[in-house]
Amino acid sequence: MRTITVLSMLTLDGVMQAPGGTEEDTSGDFKYGGWTVSYGDEIFGEAMKEEMKPADYLLGRKTFEIFESYWPQHSEFWPAINDGAKYVLSQTREQSDWKNTNFIKDLEAIKMLKNSEGATIQVWGSSELVHLLLDHDLVDELRLKIYPLILGNGRKLFENHGLSAAFSLTESQVTSKGVIVATYKRKGKVITGNVEV
Repeated sequence: MRTITVLSMLTLDGVMQAPGGTEEDTSGDFKYGGWTVSYGDEIFGEAMKEEMKPADYLLGRKTFEIFESYWPQHSEFWPAINDGAKYVLSQTREQSDWKNTNFIKDLEAIKMLKNSEGATIQVWGSSELVHLLLDHDLVDELRLKIYPLILGNGRKLFENHGLSAAFSLTESQVTSKGVIVATYKRKGKVITGNVEV
């Protein structure tokens, strides 16, 4: 069985939309594209190097199309995304010239992929896909970069979805610009009770 890891950059209020550029995703009249630009430093760069090591990739169609138009021309920066197997959940796309791209149609195909042998599966961006995975308890690990910003609107990582789950913090650090870089692994069920004083 493979591990599914969700990697996301998000604001304090959970926005994950268009972190990398002004034209990346303007849907919903989103005006803050590129909100991560001023927060890079050495710690952040090292975290990104680690996350960009070879893996397989599960992407939603919108994120895939953003990646498809950019990464094949920038292979020197992230060769693994070009070489790795890419599985794209889409009802409308069936083919791409980007090598190692496979289109899948439904949740059952994702479950079959998770239950197969192979590399860790990384999910970048893809908010609707992440919501689907969370709803069906298919996320094994969250690698989050939490920025000291509130944007008020935009696509969010966690947005009124059915899963309740506990995670363990396995790694964390804070960059010089105040970005929290944290890895959480799936732990089990949520434990409830009463606080006693």
